[in-house]
Parts: sequence; C-alpha cells; structure tokens
Amino acid sequence: MIIDAHAHLGFDEVFDHDFTEADLVAGQEANGIAASLVQPGTCHALEGVRRQHDAIADLGSRQPGRFFGIANPNPHLPAREYDAEVRRCVEGMGFLGVKIHPAAHAMNPLGRAAGHVFALAREMGLPVMVHTGAGIPWAAPSLLGPVAAAHADLKIVAAHAGMMVLAGEAGILAAEHANVYLECSWTPGFKVAGWVKSLGPQRVLFGSDHAENAATELAKFRTCGLSEEELDWTLGRAAAAVFNLPAGGCCLA
Repeated sequence: MIIDAHAHLGFDEVFDHDFTEADLVAGQEANGIAASLVQPGTCHALEGVRRQHDAIADLGSRQPGRFFGIANPNPHLPAREYDAEVRRCVEGMGFLGVKIHPAAHAMNPLGRAAGHVFALAREMGLPVMVHTGAGIPWAAPSLLGPVAAAHADLKIVAAHAGMMVLAGEAGILAAEHANVYLECSWTPGFKVAGWVKSLGPQRVLFGSDHAENAATELAKFRTCGLSEEELDWTLGRAAAAVFNLPAGGCCLA
C-alpha cells in the first residue's frame, strides 16, 4: 500500500509550473502508488483556487479511492471567504486536510492569517500540511514549534521536512512535539532512516511533490535501510492514519 502524501494538480502562480492530470495519473500508475493526497498549485485569488479544488474533486470522483483532496486557499483571503472555501472542500467534496505554503503566500506561520488557519483546522479536525525548507524566514521548521505547542491535538505535517538545509530543525521540531509529522520529499535517505529510528515510522511520510519525482522518492525510502514493517508504515500506513483516509478507499483494501 503506497500513499503519496504530497501531490499537486493545477497551475502554480508563484512557481510557474503546471501540474497536469496526465502527469499525476501516469506517475501514480508507473510507480504502483495506490492513492495520492492532492493539493492545488499556489493561487492568489479565490476564483482560481476554486477551479483547482473542483478539478481535484472531479478527478477523485472519476477515480474513486485513488485521489483525495487537500485544500489550499490563500490564507490572506478575508476570513469568511477562506472558511467558506475550506468547508466547501471538506464538507461538500470530502477533502482530508489543509495546506499552508508560508513562502508562496508570503505568510508568517506565527502571524494572524496562519493562526486563523490553524484554529479552523483544529475546529474541523483536519491535519495541516505546512511547507518547510526553501523560502526562509517563513519556511523555517522551528517557527512551527509554538503552533504545535499551542495546538497539541492538531496534526501538523512538515512538508519536505526542512528540505535538507533545514532538516536538522525539522528533526528537532518533531522530536519535541508528538503532533508533528515529517513528509520527506527532497530530503536525503540518511535523514529519513534516522528519523524512522528516533521518532518511529508512524511519524514519517513518503511524498513526491512532483509526479516526475515519485520514482526517486520511492527509491530513497527503499534503499536507506528500512525494514519491511518500517516501509509499510512510511510508504502508506502513516499517511492513512494522519489524514484519516476513508476505509472504503481502494488503497486500504
């Protein structure tokens, strides 16, 4: 059971990259990935992200059990608009979490806008994935420490686990806060192996970020010295537990 905890669909307005459905589906099929947690590319306006959320929901409806949505509206939207879109995604289309990209949306994780996102996610029982690594100062994993402490019952997924350059911070963050999980795309295998041993495989997640990167990320997990049980957790079971994947999904069959 392989679950990609970090995939995209749609055009990213910050990084000028188009994450296409064809690439997403092909990458999943070529690498034996049972299910993908899919978020839109970065969008600034509400209209744009609504279209991408709808496209993710449409893909999930056409291929049930294989694609599940993660909402990512701009946290700088008016609170009422932000809340309505997240609720539309979760309550109307079955999305399983929320994403924050501090660098792409120019947002301080300790600021007002981010605080609103974390509070809403906690209220709705949703995990929050937060980009870490490239894009300091706001993408520094250490900034999530006060958030994790203040919301001890909120699951926080540190996307990219600091992206190598800040991987040390990510490891310290997760060691200090049991509600922090590490999604390890773009981070080397020796870090993955170390975190699995120190934190437990239930806290470490496989993610591709880009469909073209899935094979590389899978090879990293499979060649860094993990046991079969550890691979079972990191490549799928951990993501299923963190994001509460529905039991009827094909990935859990």
